Amino acid sequence: MRADLLIHAQWVLPVDAGDRQLDGHAVAVRDGRILAVLPSGEARRSVEAERVVDLPGHVLIPGLVNAHTHAAMTLMRGLADDLPLMIWLHEHIWPAEQRWVDPGFVADGSRLAVLEQLRGGVTCFNDMYFYPEVTAQVAAEAGMRAVIGLILVDFPTGYADGADACLAKGLALHDRYRDHPLIRTAFAPHSPYAVSDEPLARVRTLSDELEIPVHIHLHETRDEVIQSLRDHGERPLARLDNLGLVGPGLAAVHMTQLEDAEVERLAAAGAHVIHCPESNLKLASGFCPVARLLSAGVNVALGTDGAASNNDLNLLGEMRTAALLAKGVAGSASALPAALALRLATINGARALGLEADIGSIEPGKCADLVALDLRDSHTQPIYHPVSSLVYAAGRHQVRQVWVQGRQLIRDGEPTSLDPDAVIAEAQAWAGRLGAVS
Repeated sequence: MRADLLIHAQWVLPVDAGDRQLDGHAVAVRDGRILAVLPSGEARRSVEAERVVDLPGHVLIPGLVNAHTHAAMTLMRGLADDLPLMIWLHEHIWPAEQRWVDPGFVADGSRLAVLEQLRGGVTCFNDMYFYPEVTAQVAAEAGMRAVIGLILVDFPTGYADGADACLAKGLALHDRYRDHPLIRTAFAPHSPYAVSDEPLARVRTLSDELEIPVHIHLHETRDEVIQSLRDHGERPLARLDNLGLVGPGLAAVHMTQLEDAEVERLAAAGAHVIHCPESNLKLASGFCPVARLLSAGVNVALGTDGAASNNDLNLLGEMRTAALLAKGVAGSASALPAALALRLATINGARALGLEADIGSIEPGKCADLVALDLRDSHTQPIYHPVSSLVYAAGRHQVRQVWVQGRQLIRDGEPTSLDPDAVIAEAQAWAGRLGAVS
């Protein structure tokens, strides 16, 4: 068997149907895809590889999928902390965006986000922000996989003068990346309170025609629900349902305010929920009922949200927080076990983005989006169960190797496709501008 790359790891967590732990296994890669997963001894005998990587003491996992973020907002990390969502948005973030956000801001912020995420084992991110064509270009140039949100808001911004212009620009971007190996698109109406019925109805029609997801903030806060009842006479999820948007293509972000009937409706519709536990905690938005959703059969994925409200893009940290928070909310220590938390950050995220045929697990035929963490660190010793060590104890500094579609983007902890010094210098320059008027 010929391969371009053969990776031997002490443990492989494929995140397959049986949540197996494979000890002393190897993954063979050819043409950017996984060729085989087999015991290391057998691989050494039967696989002829151009490059062999031996990783004793490492765990090899599928690349992490950050199912919701705002990459460019990484430049606003720490700009306005310890505030409720609506004050944070209306009095700080939106004014800063109106003054500063342009293609240069988005390019520099997106590069910083890509660098941070790759160093943390994230190989795919689902983005929602202005100038999405810039974020797409940055991700593609860095070799990172991304689902780029075709942003939609009613009000004029520096990016577009309203909903019609947003949709026109979004459709052009979708056409540009239609056949790109790493870049996909999703409609990204910001929220029910930022987009009116007519544009949302158009999104539903276009989403069906183009077969791409709809990515939207939904039921994020109690105030959002109260406002919807006041302005529309129904809760936000019901409003979207009446517009035909609640279905298998819906990726609903946050969902901290859910009644039992709404959980059942999401399950029946095959919709997906993107859980952002640390952002919700920091903004005191509420608690997503993850255990109830999973028990009902809803696919739940994991996102960081933007660094302006989190304040990092650390999906390893989100896994731990999600597992602990779910236990507390459900009153059950087994509500979200480690293996399931890993699924939220990998295959469930891929499924929410319509990418489960290509990424999210280590199985033959899928893209070689792979991450190796060195568990020999004092933070993760001793090791009884690698998946528990990964979810409850491992840190981003233990991410040593990252591949996207077989291309190595992190080698021995260092990026291969980005210049960290240049990226950080750009971020520091922006801090000087934004900080001077914050």
